[in-house]
Amino acid sequence: MGITQISDAKSWEINVINSDVPVFVDFWAEWCGPCRMVGPVVEELANDYDGKVKFVKVNVDEANELASKYNVFSIPTLILLNKGEIVSQQVGAASKESYKNMIDRALA
Repeated sequence: MGITQISDAKSWEINVINSDVPVFVDFWAEWCGPCRMVGPVVEELANDYDGKVKFVKVNVDEANELASKYNVFSIPTLILLNKGEIVSQQVGAASKESYKNMIDRALA
């Protein structure tokens, strides 16, 4: 399934709000060092949870209205949404295990 890049409200509505599975969102930017460290971990998780969870990346420089809507003031911010509602959020880089715990709790 891979990771979907989202940069506008219409794509967000289709891929995140209307998703029939939980959605793991990575708010990031090119210039952000910790974001670049998190990127490969998010790719691994996308493979681990293929078919169970959708993964999207939102570049805050391209989609600052989405970042503002979800109060993303610091990046990376990783948010797990289910049926359009935030169920978990992590600000700053963390371990793969902590992200797995976020996802596993949502799937339970």
